[in-house]
Amino acid sequence: MLSGAFFKGMGVGSGLIVAIGAQNVFLLRQGLQRHFVLACVLICVTCDVTLIALGACSVGRFVATSPVLLQVIRVGGALFLIEYGRRAAWSAWVSQDRILRANSSNAFSERGPALRTAAVLSLLNPHAWLDTVVLLGAIGAQQLGQGHFYFSAGAMTASALWFSCLGFGAQMLAPFFAKPNSWRVLDALIAMTMWTIAASLFIN
Repeated sequence: MLSGAFFKGMGVGSGLIVAIGAQNVFLLRQGLQRHFVLACVLICVTCDVTLIALGACSVGRFVATSPVLLQVIRVGGALFLIEYGRRAAWSAWVSQDRILRANSSNAFSERGPALRTAAVLSLLNPHAWLDTVVLLGAIGAQQLGQGHFYFSAGAMTASALWFSCLGFGAQMLAPFFAKPNSWRVLDALIAMTMWTIAASLFIN
């Protein structure tokens, strides 16, 4: 029964984490440029594990019933995503002889900005809170006995596996991104993704 709760947590957690989002596209770019991949992966995993643990401790119910807290997270996250999307859109728009320089900038080649961005995209994101703290916390609370702990452990394991594969596996795509136009396509997709997520935060 407890092992079933663990694998259920892995399944539900994977379904929520694998969906394209701000964390994923950021980590993909860092992995492609090989800038502080391990540190960024560790921050994304640590933040996700922390949020899942908060959900397991019933904090999710408090967050879900606090309109002010949700509004602060929503507005702050949306503004950050808009700016991140602007950077990617600019990189996709510039001429080809400036693309490599733009990519280096967008990939955060300095440790401080890279780590801060990883933390902000992981924590200042209403979707992350709703998915990990509220939704996973609610589903985990339905497990019998100690099942909610195993469910949360399964979701944490899924998070660690996914971000590790995304960050380090991105290097396998490096030959495809040897051409500047490939970076342009990626940047355009990133910009659209960030702005779509930001718009959804204002609309919902």
